[in-house]
Amino acid sequence: MGCCSGRCTLIFLCTFQLLAALERQVFDFLGYQWAPILANFFHIIIVILGLFGTIQYRPRYIVVYAVWTALWVTWNVFVICFYLEVGGLSKESDLLTFNISAHHSWWSEHGPGCVRKEMQATGVKSLDSQSFISVMGCIVEYQYIEVLHSSFQILIALVGFVYSCYVVSVFTEEEDSFDFIGGFEPFPLYHVNEKPSHLLLKPMYLST
Repeated sequence: MGCCSGRCTLIFLCTFQLLAALERQVFDFLGYQWAPILANFFHIIIVILGLFGTIQYRPRYIVVYAVWTALWVTWNVFVICFYLEVGGLSKESDLLTFNISAHHSWWSEHGPGCVRKEMQATGVKSLDSQSFISVMGCIVEYQYIEVLHSSFQILIALVGFVYSCYVVSVFTEEEDSFDFIGGFEPFPLYHVNEKPSHLLLKPMYLST
């Protein structure tokens, strides 16, 4: 019963984690955040692998998932430090976009209550003139939304790590007990002793 409950819980966690990762991937795509997009892509693959391993009783796949959850927690801690500007990091830098573009989080302009206005640059208007974007009235600042996203991912990953370790230990105990009772014996436990064929062909001599 414990194995079934732990396995079913891990299946539910992996499914929920997959949906949360897809949701985050959509908003990172909208904001052209290339580093998070790449991290989310690998995360989705590993979660699918862990889900497959849980359904198909493959402990090795679940171990890979458990190791990745530890790395995923580390990545999300870095994202939190980035948006909170911890350790000299700046949320205004182009670090998450690999310095390819000056895009920022999608939530910086489309957060709850945000009003986005474009203002034309002063001076001579031309085709090359740039427009400045002003965002006002945001109920929650975008960096806190990103921090909440990462904190939620950390919470799910920690619970998934605990349950994956538990399921792997249960699967391993079941395999060891199955080996002990002879489940993987190459030969049957009971043999029928048969006489050698050369004894059956041996001629019988009648005494005279």
